[in-house]
Amino acid sequence: MRLQIYVFLVNKHPGIKNKYHAMHDGATGLKKILSYLYLMWLNFAYYFLFMHFLGKDDKTKIFEYKNIEYKSSEMAHFRKEFPYISVDKFVEKLSGYDIISFDIFDTLIFRPFSEPADLFYLIGCKLDFLNFKDLRARAEFEARLIRADKLKKQKKYVDYEIDLDDIWNRMYDITGLDAAKGKSIEEELEYDLCYANPFMLEVFKRLKKMGKRIVITSDMYLTKDFLVKMLEKNGYTGYENIFVSNEYHKSKSDGRLYEVVKKKMGEDLSYIHVGDNTHSDIKMAEKNGFKTLYYPNVNRNALLYRTYDMSPIIGGAYRGVVNNRIYSAADAKPASMEYEYGYIYGGLFAMGYCSHIHEYAKLYNIDKLLFLSRDGDTLMQVYEIMYPEEKKAGKLEYAYWSRKAATILTFDLDKNDYFRRFLYHKVNQDYKLSEILSSMELDSLADKIEGYTIGNRKVDLIGKEGRKIKLHLDDELTVKNVEVVRVFLEENANRIIALYQQRDKAARKYYEKMLEGSQKALLVDIGWAGSGAIAIRRLCREKWNIPCDIIGMIAGTNTVHNAEPYQTETFLQTGVMNAYLYSQSFNRDLLKKHDPAKDYNVFWELILGSPTKQFKGFKLLENGSIAYDFGNYDDNLDGIKETQQGIFDFCKDYIASFGSPEDGSYKQLYTISGRDAYAPLLAASGNKEIYLKAIRDRFKLEPNVV
Repeated sequence: MRLQIYVFLVNKHPGIKNKYHAMHDGATGLKKILSYLYLMWLNFAYYFLFMHFLGKDDKTKIFEYKNIEYKSSEMAHFRKEFPYISVDKFVEKLSGYDIISFDIFDTLIFRPFSEPADLFYLIGCKLDFLNFKDLRARAEFEARLIRADKLKKQKKYVDYEIDLDDIWNRMYDITGLDAAKGKSIEEELEYDLCYANPFMLEVFKRLKKMGKRIVITSDMYLTKDFLVKMLEKNGYTGYENIFVSNEYHKSKSDGRLYEVVKKKMGEDLSYIHVGDNTHSDIKMAEKNGFKTLYYPNVNRNALLYRTYDMSPIIGGAYRGVVNNRIYSAADAKPASMEYEYGYIYGGLFAMGYCSHIHEYAKLYNIDKLLFLSRDGDTLMQVYEIMYPEEKKAGKLEYAYWSRKAATILTFDLDKNDYFRRFLYHKVNQDYKLSEILSSMELDSLADKIEGYTIGNRKVDLIGKEGRKIKLHLDDELTVKNVEVVRVFLEENANRIIALYQQRDKAARKYYEKMLEGSQKALLVDIGWAGSGAIAIRRLCREKWNIPCDIIGMIAGTNTVHNAEPYQTETFLQTGVMNAYLYSQSFNRDLLKKHDPAKDYNVFWELILGSPTKQFKGFKLLENGSIAYDFGNYDDNLDGIKETQQGIFDFCKDYIASFGSPEDGSYKQLYTISGRDAYAPLLAASGNKEIYLKAIRDRFKLEPNVV
């Protein structure tokens, strides 16, 4: 009977089960009793208040969506909410007091993670220990309970303050891990990864220059000696004293550590404390006679805006780097929405894609990387930031290419694609036949198309109605005459090949030089059909006789929403092409989510926008040299530059946090899956893509047709 009641109350609905266990497991004392009351409330709310959403398991949701701020950048919104947060205003306010007290973590010092416990994953990696993060959290919790229970028996005040030795001694009891070794590794990682908050470092330095008296006050299990070394490493020197809760067994959270500060420094002085915790750093400081200056925790909006639908280690690192930059107020002025689009939604993707490219190139002995214009512009620069030695070795090339150039150069190899792009994509879109010919660079055929009608032998191919159609240059391309235009072009195929001959010679000469000495080249693009790499592959093999094996690399493929969803499947299956974000064979949830009709292609292409002119094609000058046809710059050139800069800054911040992706101590943090790379933009697609549409509307991206 007891089991049946348990099954009904706990296991019947996965949402209730997970919420209950999250509170109950590991709980003791009052918290354990409260967990039972919580379970009863969950069932009452589900059955009697009809709150059926409580029964759903959030962890089983396919996608995670966020309501992103879309009227301004997050930085601008933050500054509007906290207008007093600037270096000048902080210094002005703080300088009016005798003693200035600073909190350490999330104030003076940042961890490159969104939660302190994310560091435990890396400790577990070094110790080769399963489920280490949860066990480390358990050890800390139990060590605090043991400390409090011991003092309670001695009829002393309640004290939960412990140090790292206490935690690791408890870890030894729980797991058998060597306490001294574990403590050493944890301190090593904290010391290595923690870095100065640039905003507070500037405030600190200005106050020191003014001769102000500064102390450090922290609730922390790390020892005073260790914290002194960490602060010194990060530029914080010259303060008068440091007060750590585990040394005095008094904390900011209960207010008694502030009493220690005043007793040590002088009761009659004026005090102000700076920190990020509204209870410990603000409420309790004020209760003990301190004035306060609140510095909002950089991760306070993490649940609101950042995605958690990621692998835990990469997710923690991504959120930490982003939040530390966006909410530190280190930048004098708030960034634009375009900049944040690059930093928040493009940075991790660009780094993950480049890491994927790098590992693929090593695995398959690629000796040349060609980043196709223009999407390859940003990617190549990110790759150079990540792997500067490959740039020095001359392994990287930025290669001019475009869909129009490919379509023209492969006319005789793929007429179907030629007609599809130049004709069928433009049907019933108000294009005159003269404009169609001009886009094909076939103006010299204008006199031949004027008055053209099909002969009887072609009637069976396009229907008897085709006999009645006569083409004129001023006619618009419609569903009625498109087949007649196609027949006209087929009949003039040899003439067209001759007209494109100089273009072909120029392109061949260009790629012969670029691929000289290369045995195997990887051509990098964003997607989606992968036509760029396949076109160059066929041209090298079938027309140009360039002895280099061409492999294609794309971010994502055509999806189930495309008219031709399986266009690249042969190449993906044989390894001639590789995809990063998703394909038919992996991350199929993204394959089904990514809908070009909802502008998902556009959202990604905006991330890799380039402040360069559109490339239209190759041409050969009379002296035999190669020249290029360029079109216009895209609209909002400044916005494109800001998006690109946001990507670059994210990459630099990530590398500054975790070291070199090639030979650093944290190389595993550069193994960024395509699913993780897509997650930030996927989360931003909530609320019917309103944020992404707001970004799109700042640009005028040309449709990807030729």
